[in-house]
Amino acid sequence: MTQTIIAAIGDVHGEAQRLTQLHKLIFERCSTEWPDAGVQIVHLGDYIDRGADSYGVIEAVIALEQLTDVDVVNLRGNHEQMMLDAIDDAHSTARETWLRHGGEETMESYQAAGLDSVPEAHIEWLRALPTLHVDDVQNLIFVHAGIDPRAFPDDGEQIHMWTRSPRFFDTGRWRNEMLKGWRVVHGHTPTEARVPDQVGDPIKRINLDTGAVYGGPLTAAIFAQQQPTQFIYA
Repeated sequence: MTQTIIAAIGDVHGEAQRLTQLHKLIFERCSTEWPDAGVQIVHLGDYIDRGADSYGVIEAVIALEQLTDVDVVNLRGNHEQMMLDAIDDAHSTARETWLRHGGEETMESYQAAGLDSVPEAHIEWLRALPTLHVDDVQNLIFVHAGIDPRAFPDDGEQIHMWTRSPRFFDTGRWRNEMLKGWRVVHGHTPTEARVPDQVGDPIKRINLDTGAVYGGPLTAAIFAQQQPTQFIYA
């Protein structure tokens, strides 16, 4: 059976050109090292806000979904949820909160593309995004922010999009037998050193938010069966 190489990408936050470059680097790495393998790209969410081209990021990810030689999984992050909350109740504090946390830059990117508002196609695409993806071949759990290690898999979408709980970050406190032998791959909380965090022995948690919008790289982790995790930066 042909194996599938999984490339997980951390928080993009409007860095459209770097995302396109990272996609290119992933395909080049896979074609060189695993020419006969399938490829799956998992985006961990937070496509929008703060950076210059949130519109371009969503367009690039939607275009990637149309390709036939790659499987694409797109997760919803807390910034996508803030945008949806603002759209659903434009006169509430939700809109103010979103605009204050990067939504202004997002709206400017749509205006630069000649649009007065977020098109319905983008809104419906965002609504359909899941908050969790599980690969039971390599025992990988993909999520934007994290999980509740006590309650998983019944911890819910809010945890998946928002958590920064010490119970999650300290893998030594995990007691859930369902997590034994699994790794959680996430973003949401920028790493201090602007490189991926790999936590636990054996590794239980990998943080791929390397602060691309704050001057760090945009990072992808490459998972291949029986091989160490590789990282690609753009």
